Formats: sequence, structure tokens, C-alpha cells
Amino acid sequence: METPTEAPRQRTVVGDSRGTPPPSDAAIDAPAKRRRPPLLVLVIGGIVVIAALIFGIRYLAYATSHQTTDDARVDADVVTVTSKIQERVAQILVDTNQPVHKGQVIVRLDDTDETAGLQAAQAALTAQRATAQAAQANVELTRAQVAAQSTQGSGGVVAAQSGIANAQAQTQSAQQQAGAARAAIAQAQAEQRVAQSQVPAAQAALQRANADLARYTVLVRTGDIASQQLDAQRAAQAQAQSQYQSAVDNVGAAETAVAQAQARFAAALAAINAASAGIGAQQGQLETAQGKLGEADSPYRVAATQAQAQAQFAQTGSLQAQLKAAQDKLGYTVIRSPIDGVVGEKNVEIAAAVAPGQSLMTLVPDRGIYITAQYKETQLGNVKVGQSVDIKVDAYKGVAFHGHVSAIAPASQNTFSLVPAQNATGNFVKVTQRIPVRIVVDDPPADRPLRVGMSVETSIATSDK
Repeated sequence: METPTEAPRQRTVVGDSRGTPPPSDAAIDAPAKRRRPPLLVLVIGGIVVIAALIFGIRYLAYATSHQTTDDARVDADVVTVTSKIQERVAQILVDTNQPVHKGQVIVRLDDTDETAGLQAAQAALTAQRATAQAAQANVELTRAQVAAQSTQGSGGVVAAQSGIANAQAQTQSAQQQAGAARAAIAQAQAEQRVAQSQVPAAQAALQRANADLARYTVLVRTGDIASQQLDAQRAAQAQAQSQYQSAVDNVGAAETAVAQAQARFAAALAAINAASAGIGAQQGQLETAQGKLGEADSPYRVAATQAQAQAQFAQTGSLQAQLKAAQDKLGYTVIRSPIDGVVGEKNVEIAAAVAPGQSLMTLVPDRGIYITAQYKETQLGNVKVGQSVDIKVDAYKGVAFHGHVSAIAPASQNTFSLVPAQNATGNFVKVTQRIPVRIVVDDPPADRPLRVGMSVETSIATSDK
């Protein structure tokens, strides 16, 4: 029995009224095909979405636990080499980009003038030491002279005391000595006149010394002269005083001699009166001898010479300081490297005249390199010293550096600018400030040297405790 065949379905398509032709069968079946994408496309899309989620979550987790900035650079405490004296450059022993070691001679200045100054200072010190030693020897000599004069004065006192005893024995021969007494009177009067003539000159010298002492005292108070000159003038005044007193004493001695001669003449006329007068005269001589002994024991002579010696030794100390300054100045002509590093910039040439404080060259240390990162103030809420840091250096793509936060600046960059912000003024516009953060690199690779000025990107792990 035959199976009846299925009659084909007929589609009736009617065009629009504008005469547009009806769509084809392929156009009718296209939406159905787009609604059924292939399985491979679905699998690839799912993998891409999963990978995006994984990396997105990791990036989000890293971003929320790290503070990152690309406003950072490699930095170091560079050293500027300067000169301490004004001189011309004789030698430059290093060049730009050359490594140097601490203590290495890098520049020599012309030392002709400094060497001559040192020799002059040494010669002046040697001469002053000899002068000071001579002054000290003079102190000892003065002491010996004072001691000898003191002994002589003591002998004069003893002699005067013996003369008193002898005067009693001379009473018997008083008449025989009458003629001699008259001659002694005339001679004593002549000596008296000589002694009196010396008093005005000694008095004038004393007045002049007193006036000089007063003038030097005023000059010392005003600071116009040194106090050592005042000490010397005091010694001169004391010497003038001593000379005046000696002249006065000489007059007294002459007067005493006249009295003695007259006493001897009177003794010749009357034995008892002569003996009494002789004893009195000897007592006067005793007083004179005691006065001379007191003059010899005066401490002013030794004190004056001691002050002069001290002044000479003080001058020696001053010259020693000048010698030390000359030695230091000569040493300043040799300029050495204060650190181990590399010459970064050379600012001087041979035969150039340099001034104190002038920059000769800049040294970059080969150790102690760090990173200065300028973080926004809004990023520093959880940043602390010691937190680990991930570092990317622009010069070394793909190389990871690690470090830690060493210090956080106490103020923003703007605080130290020439015109700092004045937030208290009326026209204030709030600007987010940046705070420098110092980062120390932990164990940098030897084959990846960090050079000052390199640009880096830093990420601080704020989740570290």
C-alpha cells in the first residue's frame, strides 16, 4: 500500500504596497542562525571572562593594599668639593665619571705663598722662643742680684752696729781727730750738695713715669694697647720711684755724714759729747743701712722682670697659633676626596683662580643610594617606616627591585620652596601636597646599578605592620 506523500508547504509572501520585492528564504532564516552561536565561541568567551576576573581581582587586591606613585627618582647625598683658601689650581688629578676613594688627592693648589708663610712663621716662633728664654734668664739674674744686695745690706747693718761700739773707743782720740773732722765736714757738705742736685732730676723722672702710667692705664681701658705694655710701664714707674727714693736717701746720707763730721769735731772738743755724738751718728748709719736693706728686698724688681718674661712667653703662644694656622693653610692646598664615589661634575680647570667655598667638583657616593618618592598627602594615611616597597626602574624593564620605607619627610615640598603656600590668606586654593618618602633598596643587583636621577615607580605595601 502506498504511503501518501506529504504535500509541500506553501509560503505566501505578499509584497508591500510600494512594490518592494518580498524577502528571500535566506533572509528569513538568518535571525535563527544568529541566535545559535557555536560552542567554541562560548568556551573562549568563558575563559576570557574567568581570566579577566582572576587578574582583575588580583590587581584590585594589590591596588587596595599598596600605595603607588611614579613621581620618584633615584637619589643620593652628593658631596660638593670646595676650597678653603683663595689660590690657583696647580693640578687636577681626576676627571669626570672617574671613581675616587676616600682620602685620595683630587686637586692640588699652588702652595708657593703658603710654603713661604709657613717658613716665616717658623722663623718668627724660633726667634720669639729665644727672646722668651732670655727674659726668663733675666728673671733669675734679677733674683740673684736682689739676694746679693740683700746680703750686702745685712752686712751694712752689722757694720753700723759695730760702728756704734767703735764710737765709744774713739772717744779717747777725739782731740787728735779735730783737724780731720773739719776736713770731713767740708767733704760731707760737698757730697750733700751733689746729692741735693740729683733730687730734682729724679723727681722729674718720677713725675714723667707717673704721667705715662696714667696715660697707659687709660689706653688699656679703651683697648688701644695691650695690657702687657701697662705692666712694663708700671715697672718703669716703680724704677723711677726707686731712683727718686735713692736720691732722697743719698741726700739724707750726705746730711748724716755732715752731722757725723760735726759730731766728730764736737767730740774732739768734748770727749763725752763727742762720744754721744759718735754713737748717734752710727745709729743714723744703721738706719740708712736698714733702709738700703729694705730697698734690696723690694719685690717690684723681680715682679717686673717676671711680667716681662710672661709677656714674651705669651707672645710665643701667639706665634705658635700662627704657625699652626700656616701649617693648616699649606695643608688646604691639597684637596682630598671625603668619600668613596664617582666624580659627577668637574667645575674647575688648571690655572683657574678659586675662592673659598667655590665648588670644584661634585662627588656621587657609590654607597648609600636611596629613592625619593613624592607621595600625595592623601596616600600617606597608612604609610609607616619599615614597610616593604616594590620598585620598578624605567631603565630596567621587567627587573623587580625591593626595598623598605626608611623615613618620611616632616614637611611637604612646598614648605621649603622660596614662596611657600599661605593658606591663611583670603585667596586660598586647596592643592594636594606631596610628601617626600625615602626608600632604601634592599640588596640591589650588582649588574643593575642604580644611578642618581633615574625615574622609578614605587608601591608601598601599606598592609605591613
